[in-house]
Amino acid sequence: MKKLLATMLLLFTLMGYSQEKQIFESPKMAAIIATHKVVAILPFKATIAYKKLPKGYSEDSRIAEEHSMSTQMQSGLYTYLLRKLDDYTVQVQDVDKTNTLLKKAGLYDKLDETSAEEISKILGVDAVIKCSYVYEKTGSEGAALVKTLLIGFGTGKVATGGLTMQVNNGADGELVWRFYKQMAEDVLSSPSAMMERMMRKVGRNFPYEK
Repeated sequence: MKKLLATMLLLFTLMGYSQEKQIFESPKMAAIIATHKVVAILPFKATIAYKKLPKGYSEDSRIAEEHSMSTQMQSGLYTYLLRKLDDYTVQVQDVDKTNTLLKKAGLYDKLDETSAEEISKILGVDAVIKCSYVYEKTGSEGAALVKTLLIGFGTGKVATGGLTMQVNNGADGELVWRFYKQMAEDVLSSPSAMMERMMRKVGRNFPYEK
């Protein structure tokens, strides 16, 4: 009986952890987003951390992986929103155009140092979507696989991912909406699958939904 209670407690803890979500909405959000017609998704600020570095993994490898994840998630969010564009009140600028304009202006690697209104002006959009993603590898896949086989799917956590997404008004840079979601990655899933689940969560909470 004690073992059963312990297992149930573990499952409920993991379920609660994977569903952690926070949303902020400006009191003026409805009035502000009603004026928006085109928004741009900026490259993600991606951070990758390992509890124990993989063999042969260098700082250069981490930087390259973060850069790749930054553009992959930007493209992934763009593709997801495109599929549901009829459900939203705005158009989304092509991310290739967004990145080209940012590079021409010398801002691609300086987004943290540039105001949202300046970025919006350069991109010619009414608002910008800024996102950050923190991916942390926390456990051994071998140990997690054993736990999954003994207890069940969803208990062999090997990593966590935290997504922060916000919309800033282009005219004055004001924060209009902010979304945070954290999820656990099971040993039988993959980082890309976890990202897709996050995108679906974002889509269901996107402030431009009709």
